[in-house]
Amino acid sequence: MTNVRFRMVLAVGLFAASLPALSGCATLRGQGAVSPESLLAEAGFQKRHADSPERARNLASMPPFRVVARGMGGDVAYTYADPMDCHCLYIGGPRDYVEYQRLATDRQIEEGDLWVENDGMDWGLWGGGWWLR
Repeated sequence: MTNVRFRMVLAVGLFAASLPALSGCATLRGQGAVSPESLLAEAGFQKRHADSPERARNLASMPPFRVVARGMGGDVAYTYADPMDCHCLYIGGPRDYVEYQRLATDRQIEEGDLWVENDGMDWGLWGGGWWLR
C-alpha cells in the first residue's frame, strides 16, 4: 500500500513540476523560437477559428496565450486562446496535453533552457539516483 501511495505522490509531484513548462511558452514566444501554437498543433490540439460573433466574444473572454484545463462533464479538455494572431482556440484532450508538455520540454532542452548534462554531482551521496532506474 505504501508503494502505491509513494507512486501517487511521485506522480502528483512530477505533474506539479512539469507545470513550469507551460510558463516556458511565454519565454518561447518572446525569443522568436518555435511558437506554442505550432507545438499545440503538433501535439494533436484542434484549431477552431472564431468565425462567428458568438465565438469571437467567447474567445475574447478567455485568458490569452495560456493552456487552461476545463471540465466537460466527467472529462477534461484543455484550451489555448489566441486572440491576436489566428483569432482561434486550440482544443485538446489529456493525451494531447501530455504530448504538448513533452514537446515543450524537449524544445526547452534543445534551446538550452534546461540543463541536462553531467555537472559533477555525486549522486552516491544522495541515494544514487533511484528515480532514474
